[in-house]
Amino acid sequence: MDGLNKGLGKVEIAVRWDPSPAGQPSTDLDLVAATYTADDPHGDAAYMVHFDSRSPDGTITLNRDSKDGQGFGYDEVMTLELGRLDVRYARVVVGVVIQQRPAERTFVSVRNPGLRIREGYTVLAEDDFGGVLGATAATVAEFARDGSGPWELRSGLRGFEGDPVDFTRTMGAAHRP
Repeated sequence: MDGLNKGLGKVEIAVRWDPSPAGQPSTDLDLVAATYTADDPHGDAAYMVHFDSRSPDGTITLNRDSKDGQGFGYDEVMTLELGRLDVRYARVVVGVVIQQRPAERTFVSVRNPGLRIREGYTVLAEDDFGGVLGATAATVAEFARDGSGPWELRSGLRGFEGDPVDFTRTMGAAHRP
């Protein structure tokens, strides 16, 4: 029956958090996705998608971007159309970065954070960032495939402590098998 497995197609990653208390600097979480080619699946990202950018082929888009967590439901939403990604891509790693301006923050200081990964109405994973409270960023999902095979989700949070720019350079290498 493996030949009938279509794998994942169109996946939504969503992050929510509550605004900072009155008088405190805003908290800004950002979704980031990095794609990796089959010939270098743990090297440098082929391209990255984050606020102010999109994938060259339109397969990864940031649908909603919040700078303060004010809104209804999920504040940041990213769509990955894995079924449309070119066969040369073997991995997509998705992370969440806490902006460090105007104040340095870790997940312990983010009010009521939440993560949801779903395909259609099927929830694939949910988390509250409780396992990475001291981190300034975290990888939240890895999507991978062998050759032209089906896309699979390898979920699980992995925290990162340091500068967000360093995180985006190393987020794919952190998942080495």
